[in-house]
Amino acid sequence: MTSPLPGQPGFVAPAPSDRPRFTRRAVRVLLLDEDDRVLLIEDSDLGLDPVAHWWNTPGGGVDPGESDAEAVVRELHEETGLRVTEADLEGPLLERRVLHGWSDKVVDQEETFWAVRVPTFEVDTSGHTEEERMTVVGLTWWDLDALEATGDLVWPVGLRALVALASDRDRWRDAAVDGGRVEESTVPVDPHAG
Repeated sequence: MTSPLPGQPGFVAPAPSDRPRFTRRAVRVLLLDEDDRVLLIEDSDLGLDPVAHWWNTPGGGVDPGESDAEAVVRELHEETGLRVTEADLEGPLLERRVLHGWSDKVVDQEETFWAVRVPTFEVDTSGHTEEERMTVVGLTWWDLDALEATGDLVWPVGLRALVALASDRDRWRDAAVDGGRVEESTVPVDPHAG
């Protein structure tokens, strides 16, 4: 018999030291419309009571044999329904290493941020995975002033500066900016564990 998944009756979040750890390469996308609004996903960690919510940019893991640019194109289509080509991408803007501690796992992720500028469009979530269908609450175009005024958790921290970076081509023309190491967790990770 398999264990219940987060969000299902009977799920109990493992102790922080017992959470499985994964490493992966990932891409994140600043999807900007003609008014410099940014499309963000409201995600959730169903293993917590109360359930934790946060906003983040579209994106996800890079599949084996896939380039970062190919992953951006695929992830945008899967998560938003938007079809773009590699020629539509700006970047990479920023590279960083991020530690995500969730109630059921820890992901140590090397990621790059890219930008795509598009007219506002109607989001299509039919390409979401089963896990995304369980955890994604919605997608919203955010005005940057409203985003800074919200009390909601927003990742990456410093999103306004990242949007400004997208417009400063000279800073990333030759190489992505180094964003260092950060942690974005619903359940903080002990840096000395495992």
